[in-house]
Amino acid sequence: MSLPNVLSRGDDFLNEYPRQNPVWRFFSYGTCVLTIGLSKLVLKTLYKVELNNFGKLEKAIDRSQRENRCLMTMMNHMSVVDDPFIWGVFPWRIYHDLDSIRWCLGANNVCFKNKFLGTFFSLGQVLSTERFGVGPFQGSIDAAIRLLSPDDTLDLEWTPHHEKPEAVRLKVPPMVKTIREEYIPPVKRYKPSWLHVYPEGFVLQLHPPFSNSMRYFKWGVSRMVLEATVPPIIVPIFTTGFEKVASEEAAGTGIKRYIPSNIGAEIKVTVGDPVDDSVIEQYRKEWRDLVEKYHDPETPGDLSAELKYGKEAQDLRSRVAAELRANLARIRHEDCHLEEEDPRFKSPAWWKEYTLTEGASDPEVKFIGKNWAIRRLQDFLTEAEETNDNTSG
Repeated sequence: MSLPNVLSRGDDFLNEYPRQNPVWRFFSYGTCVLTIGLSKLVLKTLYKVELNNFGKLEKAIDRSQRENRCLMTMMNHMSVVDDPFIWGVFPWRIYHDLDSIRWCLGANNVCFKNKFLGTFFSLGQVLSTERFGVGPFQGSIDAAIRLLSPDDTLDLEWTPHHEKPEAVRLKVPPMVKTIREEYIPPVKRYKPSWLHVYPEGFVLQLHPPFSNSMRYFKWGVSRMVLEATVPPIIVPIFTTGFEKVASEEAAGTGIKRYIPSNIGAEIKVTVGDPVDDSVIEQYRKEWRDLVEKYHDPETPGDLSAELKYGKEAQDLRSRVAAELRANLARIRHEDCHLEEEDPRFKSPAWWKEYTLTEGASDPEVKFIGKNWAIRRLQDFLTEAEETNDNTSG
């Protein structure tokens, strides 16, 4: 369940661009189709692409529309070309219209560092996301929750269960929904949205024997799963080979960074089974109980400090992130037949120590290129931001 103020902030974030405007929608669809087409051209011309279990994704897309539930796909993050090249792998038939195009999140300092790039990526249905200290309580995450909530015409008013009259308490669910006729949603859509996420937050390329491993998953994705008004259908996708197209060894080398390498390399994309709805519902029930327990009486429509930073809420987000990661790791091991990951890589604490020591804590784990989670490497941060280590989740 989501709270009204969260959805309102999501609306405000999405309203930064005229996404309701027919001209914007026309150019947005054109931008997406052109980018997908160019990606298909590069992949078909230069690489060997293997797509496995695509039918699972098609069935999830159909379910999404039939059940009026949004779709969330999640994928490991191997290279800077994961998006858009992943969309060049899938057949044209799924891209019927703008509502069939995925939304995703992109780093503010990379995709939105000037007005031209910001407009281009916004037309491409990318949400500007800030890293290094901003955390999971930011506009792009609220906007993602809004997009994953299919009930655009509903006003959501929450009243603590214990404050309702007894007669109402037995009949009315925690979230009361009423039609809000004057409401104009920030995104005009005719079917539930599709949101694609890279929950690791950063590209990860490691030297053998740790190739194709993953970081821990960040808490923003947990918020999306827990706080959407309707639970999304969650489909994991695991890929190998994109790291060969854009090796991190070329980072910082100018034009070479953007020239496809390792021509003829194999790219493998494997779609997994949707995450069990009953598992997700149990986590969402825990979240509803926490909202009931820790709401702020003065502002019951918003997240209280305890719901943001309390031990129980953080533990829940951590467990949700670990559950989602386990689903993706299962494809890696069982379908892609890669050896199981080093168990250390599941641990947020291990990654934090490894990053803060710039690899000195476990020198046998070596990056290809640089570990971009290191704050010192981020030129866009101010001196004050560099010293603000508010990186939980």
